[in-house]
Amino acid sequence: MVTLEEISQLLYGAGEEMPGWQGTQDELITLAAKTFPGKAFCVVRQWILIGLTVNPEEKEKLTGIGLLPATLYAHEVVLDSRNRFQPGMWVRSNFGKSFTEGCMFETKSTVYLLWGSGQRKEATVGAAFSMSA
Repeated sequence: MVTLEEISQLLYGAGEEMPGWQGTQDELITLAAKTFPGKAFCVVRQWILIGLTVNPEEKEKLTGIGLLPATLYAHEVVLDSRNRFQPGMWVRSNFGKSFTEGCMFETKSTVYLLWGSGQRKEATVGAAFSMSA
């Protein structure tokens, strides 16, 4: 069972600082369009790249189907290319497929564009995926 303390630490506790994209929003969107042409994108701020604590068997299953043992949480959506999320909302992704250029977290359907600094943290699968809209 996931505790409130685990969730609180994940959302608001200390983590490893990461720079994300430091240029303009338009430059970031242009980079994403070149790297992932035609793929939906979501520009986010105040983000947390969550490394999931999984056992070797779980990690092997994930990597075997092309997924990373990682997900992304963002406190603020800035822009969603398909209008699934409104500006100011929070979002949590599914499992990642790739992490590119230190600022693009790709899932099966979306590339999350990490604008500005964020954090890297570790969490259990239960804690990370207990948050849902």
